[in-house]
Amino acid sequence: MAAMHLRTTGFYHVLRKQASHRSPVFTRNLTTASSSYQSSARTAVYATVFAASVGLFAVYYYDARSAIHRYVLTPVLRHTFDAETGHKIAVKVLRSGLGPRDPVQDDERLRSEFWGRELSNPVGLAAGFDKDGEAIDGILNLGFSWVEIGSVTPKPQPGNPKPRVFHLPDDAALINRYGFPSQGAASVISRLRARIPKFHETKDDTTATLKPGSVLAINLGKNKSSPVESPDDFVTGVKTFGPYADVLVVNVSSPNTPGLRGLQNRELLEDLLTSVTKARDELEPSPITARRPRLVLKIAPDLEESQIVDIADLIRKSHIDGVIVSNTTISRPASLTDLNKSEIGGLSGAPLKPRALQTLKTLRAHVPASIPLIGCGGIGTGADALDYARAGASLIQVYTSFGYDGAGTCRRIKDELEILLRAENTTWKAVVDESVRKLSWTESPSDSEAAATQSDEKLAAGPA
Repeated sequence: MAAMHLRTTGFYHVLRKQASHRSPVFTRNLTTASSSYQSSARTAVYATVFAASVGLFAVYYYDARSAIHRYVLTPVLRHTFDAETGHKIAVKVLRSGLGPRDPVQDDERLRSEFWGRELSNPVGLAAGFDKDGEAIDGILNLGFSWVEIGSVTPKPQPGNPKPRVFHLPDDAALINRYGFPSQGAASVISRLRARIPKFHETKDDTTATLKPGSVLAINLGKNKSSPVESPDDFVTGVKTFGPYADVLVVNVSSPNTPGLRGLQNRELLEDLLTSVTKARDELEPSPITARRPRLVLKIAPDLEESQIVDIADLIRKSHIDGVIVSNTTISRPASLTDLNKSEIGGLSGAPLKPRALQTLKTLRAHVPASIPLIGCGGIGTGADALDYARAGASLIQVYTSFGYDGAGTCRRIKDELEILLRAENTTWKAVVDESVRKLSWTESPSDSEAAATQSDEKLAAGPA
């Protein structure tokens, strides 16, 4: 080995000596070649490291469970842009197909049933995030089983003046006064049609999402310029979107459109429910699902108990299929501390939960088990979701927690919920079934006699 080292050393010594007797050009070429080789080697190393880093980041980014979404990307977006701009960027990312995905199959304990159809889990995204149906598939890829787009108004409208969205990070809350900004029905319809494959085959389990175990809901809004008491905008929405939705949501509870909440009063609501159910029943079965859509009413959390009882009575007598409880609140709990708490608009997020949950409990006690309720308001954990199930909700929806916690919100809630259900050796469906059975309204003998008397009187009166 020592001899080899001496020979090698001698070789390079001779080479340098020979080089010293050669021309300067040769020497420069030798030096340049050596430098070029070293530079190429460094470039190759850097390129390899960069490619590996990009690959690892892509794997990490595209996994919705990654902490980077909750603790890096979402906070950066929230602190860099105003609330509405950040909202729009998030929608555009999910629309582009470059959004993260939930790579985990839902646990069997999360299986949910809705009007006899099975969903892979009970977690949905409420209306207000994807207002114009731009990112349906991107949202479904995050693991939601229920995606509600809108509110969509018949004609385009800009909504209320900006700024109109305000974060309350100290309270894990949000105040918005959007006022139904909408591109209008024609624009949304074009997107829904573009999603349908050219050679679509309808099967028994086909839904409007075109993905098994999930449903698409469209939230119907009212144009600000339309007469307040008229149901025409909602009837138009039913006729327009009926063929493209599993569920149509009649939104009479936004606090940001003047007079809209007045439609929750008994006389106006009765006329509205009659009009929209008649329009739905006149629809041809959807070419996508071979069914007519379900109709769901969305109510406010600020109703008095007497108003909830009145609404429940109308629901029992109508053909409405379900109720979402609830929309945002105009109340301001004393616990709020953020400087934005005095902004006008609807409050959502953690402070809404007690009020929304109580409204749901009251309504559950006054509608039969055949009318499913969807809980929405202040849900950010698996425990929150379970609270709603125990109050009689069949499904739940998130909104504000999704804005604060990012793309992994749905998966995190599902994981936490699965752990809680496993600890109790039960399932979501079992919890819901028991709660609905115990807490729902049941017809009393006096109610049955009154209904029979009314029926007899109508028969005696003959045709109108």
